[in-house]
Amino acid sequence: MDTLDKLKSEQKDAMRAKDKVRLGTIRLALAAVKQIEVDERRALSESDLTQLLTKLVKQRRDSITQYEAAGRQELADIEANEIKILQEFLPQPLEASQVQSLIDEAIAEVEASSMQDMGKIMALLKPKIQGRADMSQVSAEIKKRLA
Repeated sequence: MDTLDKLKSEQKDAMRAKDKVRLGTIRLALAAVKQIEVDERRALSESDLTQLLTKLVKQRRDSITQYEAAGRQELADIEANEIKILQEFLPQPLEASQVQSLIDEAIAEVEASSMQDMGKIMALLKPKIQGRADMSQVSAEIKKRLA
């Protein structure tokens, strides 16, 4: 079952269970999917859907940071709960050792020697890691190795 079908199925289950938080989060994701489909007049692929869900999770993380800075922990908790729900539809996260080995392989494949090769490495890694690891942490690790 692909991710979009899973989202729709889980939406129905959440309706039946009267789980308003889960239902709201899934509807938000499906609305984002529909928005892109209408705007770009195309169906989303699995990688597009993964990218969209990753973006939604990132937005929630940013919101948590802002809410905590403003002393609004109850709103931060709501966002954290939404992240947990959205992550159910993302591919299984990679372990740190797996990310490190993928970075090593990419650096070797590109024959990177300086920061100028950063874009090539990221272009190679993004399809493999998108939605499975925090891209900002991956980027920081690559910068550390190339410095």
